Amino acid sequence: MSIWNELYQAAGSVQNARSISPFIDAGGVAAAILTKNGNIYVGVCIDTASTLGMCAERNAIANMITHGESKIDKVVAVMPDGSVGSPCGACREFMMQLDKDSGEIEILLDLETQKAVQLKELIPDWWGKDRFAESSNKTMQ
Repeated sequence: MSIWNELYQAAGSVQNARSISPFIDAGGVAAAILTKNGNIYVGVCIDTASTLGMCAERNAIANMITHGESKIDKVVAVMPDGSVGSPCGACREFMMQLDKDSGEIEILLDLETQKAVQLKELIPDWWGKDRFAESSNKTMQ
């Protein structure tokens, strides 16, 4: 089984669309991330009436950070219809801010063909790359 299929199955194992309350729905979208250390973390979307919810990708990333990691290798998001989807702009931005090499994160776009793109292709000319360089220079002084 390919790593993409493994990540797809991991996300699918937590996908469970449900209403939490009259204000919150969860689990329609699920995501799995593979870290550079080889660990898999999952998360589901949490949609709220007040827009304070969280996408599945950011939920999985929060799980990863909770467990002491911060470097992502691959991301899979499973949509309510079972297809895979690309992260929203907020998730793309969040991932880019994690690490200077986040542009290299691979994102699955099609499970059947295993087509993937790197995050830097989805968010070209990212505004924050110079800040990573500045941060590196400050720590070296």
